[in-house]
Amino acid sequence: MPLTADADIARLLDTTRTIALVGASDRPERAAHEVMGVLIAHGYRVIPVNPLLAGQTILGQPVVATLADVAEPIDMVDVFRRSEFVSDVVEDAIAAGAKAVWTQLGVIDHSAAARAEAAGLTVVMDRCPKIELRRLGIAKR
Repeated sequence: MPLTADADIARLLDTTRTIALVGASDRPERAAHEVMGVLIAHGYRVIPVNPLLAGQTILGQPVVATLADVAEPIDMVDVFRRSEFVSDVVEDAIAAGAKAVWTQLGVIDHSAAARAEAAGLTVVMDRCPKIELRRLGIAKR
């Protein structure tokens, strides 16, 4: 069951250090770009993942094509993809050894969430870490 309790979400955000942001955007008007900036400003290491932008940089961070291309341990995969793509992202997150998968507002796939949890990943679904950081009063690092 995806995390819903404030204390559980706060603990995840507090223990997370490295976030792979799948669906990263280089367009400042996009939510993925704005949220990435907030996460970086909050002190997280954010690795943008987007095959169309691989080799470029977003907010000073080098973009990789896939989760398999992330060369360090991933604490959380933040998913900025439509619900129909979550299943593939979850499979990649499991293969990459990620500890958690977080899907953004409106992004829901219960069967993918169940597969992630069965593989030992923590799941947060249909929420935004930018909103939760502010709402829960989690301080910058």
